[in-house]
Amino acid sequence: MNALLDLVGRHKSGVPVGIYSVCSAHPLVLEAALRLAHRTGGMALIEATSNQVNQDGGYTGMRPAAFRERVLALASTVGLPHERVVLGGDHLGPNCWQHLPSATALQKAEVMVAEYVAAGFRKIHLDCSMSCADDPRSLGDELIAERTAALCEITEAAWRRAGGEPPVYIIGSEVPVPGGAHEPLEELAVTTPDAAQATIEAHHGAFARHGIESAWSRVVGLVVQPGVEFDHHQVIDYVRSKAVVLSRSIEPVAGLVFEAHSTDYQTAAALEALVQDHFAILKVGPGLTFALREVLWALSDIAAELGLMPEASLKETLLGEMKRDPRYWKSYYTNPGRQAFDLQFSLSDRIRYYWSTPAVERACTQLIGRLASNGIPLTLISQYLPIQYAAVREGLLENDPRELVFDGVEQVLRHYDRACRPTEPGGAGIDRGRE
Repeated sequence: MNALLDLVGRHKSGVPVGIYSVCSAHPLVLEAALRLAHRTGGMALIEATSNQVNQDGGYTGMRPAAFRERVLALASTVGLPHERVVLGGDHLGPNCWQHLPSATALQKAEVMVAEYVAAGFRKIHLDCSMSCADDPRSLGDELIAERTAALCEITEAAWRRAGGEPPVYIIGSEVPVPGGAHEPLEELAVTTPDAAQATIEAHHGAFARHGIESAWSRVVGLVVQPGVEFDHHQVIDYVRSKAVVLSRSIEPVAGLVFEAHSTDYQTAAALEALVQDHFAILKVGPGLTFALREVLWALSDIAAELGLMPEASLKETLLGEMKRDPRYWKSYYTNPGRQAFDLQFSLSDRIRYYWSTPAVERACTQLIGRLASNGIPLTLISQYLPIQYAAVREGLLENDPRELVFDGVEQVLRHYDRACRPTEPGGAGIDRGRE
C-alpha cells in the first residue's frame, strides 16, 4: 500500500504515471498479468469483484482467502515476490444483494468487506451506488456516502484485528455498471466537476461523522464517468476534449486521483491519454477474458483440424454449459436473432462466468494437453493466430499452447503497462515483454 500511495503522490506531483488493475479470477489471465509484472519489474494489482468472490463463494466458488491463495501461488510459480502483488476488492457493497431490502443487503456487504480485509486485501473499492429492493431508483450523494462510511468502519475494524498495512480506499457515486452496459449505447455524459466535488464533500463529511477521519487520509481514488464504456458490440472511446474540465478539477484535491472503470477495449492512445488526464487507476476485466477466449477458440479450431478432439470441442462444451445454465447471460442477450452470436462474441463477454465450471475446465485441460503433446504446425498458427505466428517466427515466443494463450492476454496488458509507465524508454519495457 505504501507503493500505491507513493504512486499517487508521484502522479499528483506532475509525473504522468498510473497503475492498471486486473479484475479477473481466471488463472490463465492472472498468470499472464503476474508474468508481465515479473518481467517489467512492476507491481501486479489484482482485484476480485464482489460477484466473483464473496462469503458465499461468488460465481467462482471462492471466498477471499481462497482467491488470495490462488494469486499468491501463481505469483510464486512465475517468480514474482509477494510484496509486489497488491490485492484489491472491486465493487464491495450491496451489489450482489440488490434484490434484498437495503438493511439486509448492507449487512451482507459488511460481512464481505470484513472477509476481504481479513484475507489481506488492501485496496478496497467501497461501492454503495446501487439501489436495493426498498430504495428509490436513484440514490443521492448523501445516502451513498453514509452507507460507504458505515462499510468503511467495518473495514477499519477488520484491519485493526488483522494487522499489517492499512487499507486504501476508492469511493464514488457515479460508478459504471460492473461488466459493461446492458443496453446499446450512443454517447455518455461525462461527470461534471460540480458532481465530482459534491461526491468528495459528501463522503468526507460522512467519514467525519463516523469518526474515521484517519481512513479519509487513505482515500486515493474517485470513480467518475470519463466518457468510456462498452456494450455488446461497440466501444465508446475516450475523447479528451469532453473530459478536460473534469480532468483539471481533481488537480487541486490533495491525495486523490480518478479511477476509470470499463476501460476495456480502449485504444492504446486512449489509455495513455486517460492516465495523463489523471485517470491514474485503470480497471480492465472482460477485455482480458475476451482476449483469452479468442486464443482458446483458435486453439479449439486448430485441434479440430488435427483431429485431436473426437469428443465435444471446447467451444461445444462451453456453449453447452451456457445454454444449460443461462442465469449469467439471459438478461443481457435478449435479441433471439443475435443470441447465438452474442453468446460467443459479445464484448460484455458473459462467457467469463463459465470457465470455472468442471466440464469446461476439463475441456480446457484436454485441449491444451493434447496440443502440447502433439505439437502445433506453424501453418495452423499462421492461419488462426497470425500475431503469435510472427512472434514465434522471430524467436520471441515459444510454440506452446499455454505460451500462445499468455501472449494473447498480454497483447492487451502491454497497452495498459505502456500507458501507466510512459516515462520509461520504449514504453516501460514493452519490447522486453516476450523475453
